[in-house]
Amino acid sequence: MTSTTYLRTDTIPVDQLTPYPGNAKRGDVPAILASLRKNGQYRGLVVRQAPDGRLVVLAGNHTRQALVEHGAGDCGVRRCGICQNSPDWVPAARCDVVECDDHTALRVNLADNRTADLGSYDFAGLAELLGSLGDVEGTGYSDQDLQDITALLALPDEEPKDDNHRSTRAETGQDLDSGNPDVFNPVIQLRVPHALFDRWRAALDVHPGDDDTAKLLGLLDEVEAGRAGAAA
Repeated sequence: MTSTTYLRTDTIPVDQLTPYPGNAKRGDVPAILASLRKNGQYRGLVVRQAPDGRLVVLAGNHTRQALVEHGAGDCGVRRCGICQNSPDWVPAARCDVVECDDHTALRVNLADNRTADLGSYDFAGLAELLGSLGDVEGTGYSDQDLQDITALLALPDEEPKDDNHRSTRAETGQDLDSGNPDVFNPVIQLRVPHALFDRWRAALDVHPGDDDTAKLLGLLDEVEAGRAGAAA
């Protein structure tokens, strides 16, 4: 079997659902829980009916986790889209149950996690959509995110510089680094030969820092200092 075969759609108690073993994605469970409470479960989990009888979640592992964290009964949140404020609610998820082999199950899990990462945004359209709501509760965005996106769109095409060629955004109140980096910060993606990658890696790793962003900042500072020294 080289693809999934749809079997049925069913509502299944979460304690009967097995998380995908080794799922590498780390989702924002509180944000998912907030969305579920506001919007309800608008998309089913994809669950594999395994040969040994287990029901394994291929896609929607963090939705399952959010439902577990909600817990049984009335959560006390007014008009909760999960429990409907019923004291008798038992944590359960709507699931699309499929059948497939082990390799296909792994591919579905990896693809569901990865394809979302590969997308990008039309920020003007996003700002318009968010601005059309009375509030952004349950969207995964905050009011600050909307303000940051609006500020980003208001920036000139070229970053303004002072006489020393330094950015003036911070001085003009346009420093966006304090916003949510997952929302709109630029992403650098380059496909390069292995030899060039090794040189880049070696250049970064001589600089201190807990992550590549900090190391890259050190590298850029070194380059700028070298240029300033050469020009002096």
